[in-house]
Amino acid sequence: MAKLSSHVTALFIVVALVCAFNPVFSVEEAEAKSLWNTCLVKITPKCALNIIYVVFGNGTLIESCCHDLVQEGKVCHDNLIKYIADRPSLISRETQFLKKRDDVWNHCVSISKTA
Repeated sequence: MAKLSSHVTALFIVVALVCAFNPVFSVEEAEAKSLWNTCLVKITPKCALNIIYVVFGNGTLIESCCHDLVQEGKVCHDNLIKYIADRPSLISRETQFLKKRDDVWNHCVSISKTA
């Protein structure tokens, strides 16, 4: 339970950091923030955090989160990951993150088709 609590806390920290950087960026960021707010409500915090750990770290994808991800939709998934990957501290590894983003999406779609 403590592990889940720390994951949820980490998710909120990521969201807070992204929001904190928002005023520094261009008008396009307003669109990204709107998409973030629209898409974030379509996936559980547990699954959002799991997917973030998989794309940006060495996490293992929880298969039950694939359903949430596919329901969220590819546009939301792509834009949310791109939004995080565009942070200055991550930009040097953006290509790597975008590949992992696509790998996660393709895996989840294949699981959803067989379910």
